[in-house]
Amino acid sequence: MEYSPRVVISLFCSYMLILLTTSSTVTTTLALKDCEFPAIFNFGDSNSDTGGLAAAFLSLPAPYGETYFHMSAGRYSDGRLIIDFLAKSLGHPYLSAYLDSLGTNFSYGANFATAASTIRLPHLILPKAAGFSPFYLDIQYSQFLQLKSRSQLIRQRGGIFASLMPMEEYFSKALYTFDIGQNDLGEAILSRNMPIQEVNASVPDIITGFSTNIKKIYDLGARSFWIHNTGPIGCLAYILVRFPSAQKDEAGCAKAYNEVAQHLNHKLKQAVVQLRKELPLAAFTYVDVYSVKYSLFKEPAKFGFELPLVACCGYGGEYNSSAGCGTTISINGSQIFVGSCKTPSTRVVWDGIHYTEAAAKFVFNKISTGAYSDPSLSLKQACHRS
Repeated sequence: MEYSPRVVISLFCSYMLILLTTSSTVTTTLALKDCEFPAIFNFGDSNSDTGGLAAAFLSLPAPYGETYFHMSAGRYSDGRLIIDFLAKSLGHPYLSAYLDSLGTNFSYGANFATAASTIRLPHLILPKAAGFSPFYLDIQYSQFLQLKSRSQLIRQRGGIFASLMPMEEYFSKALYTFDIGQNDLGEAILSRNMPIQEVNASVPDIITGFSTNIKKIYDLGARSFWIHNTGPIGCLAYILVRFPSAQKDEAGCAKAYNEVAQHLNHKLKQAVVQLRKELPLAAFTYVDVYSVKYSLFKEPAKFGFELPLVACCGYGGEYNSSAGCGTTISINGSQIFVGSCKTPSTRVVWDGIHYTEAAAKFVFNKISTGAYSDPSLSLKQACHRS
């Protein structure tokens, strides 16, 4: 087939335009300078709790922490969490939990996350049975406010604790990370027995609470925000066991409950877009953790994992989670310690609710590149607004 000179020229021009546009986008991304984050301040729940709830209440039993720390380290996993890999990638030690009064160092930031934390004030609060953390997002903000003001008084006074506090200029240059919202859904579904429609109807209020705290933290000087969405709760045993008749998707996950998480994520992303408009001096990175986590349930073998729906640490039932990790149970008159599986490194779910270190590392490696971010910037470029 032959083309006229005019058509050839037109096709060539179109090709060059596409090439130049693509090249310009790539060049702009590559040209962005890596950010220098002297500190990290994290807000969240058990997905990023590095010892907060354990310090406030009871420490976690073995085998929690066995893979990396070889002891319980306040993390709801066999080892490190996404926030641990994030801190190390930015050249920092693991974040100290704000609530931990022993051996803590806040010079490079602090972690306000506690397991069972919610965005909104929960209906039931620990230590009540089935209660949630008293340190919901409003309280985590208050703790950050305390740290910001009191840390500078300590630095001014000098002495042995001064070097353990963040420098004043760190607060405006730090990375502010968020991974919270899963328990707002869990509380509504499990503790309050709300139908799906009511849970979805509560999402706007949950997101309003989130945005309100973001604005307050911004008013205290925060400028770089790294915001995780919520993972596929319908793939976790604590949902699958509670709702055994729920319709399953191709991965074996409870479809309706994953859709609830996706609804929350949709509203969260809309809120982030609005925050960019209202706070134009800040850089907001929305991170699609859901998609990465779901890939582990949908195609586990592709990434070196197996039995993705089955808890590594637990006992009994289809999902190995009828008895809790680290507990002791009686079977036929014998006392049995509920330990972990032989190879946590090949498993996705640790205890029916939380992820293994191997899964956390996999997720971090994926999201840190910017491939799952909006805008598509890597973790080390999260201070940039485009």
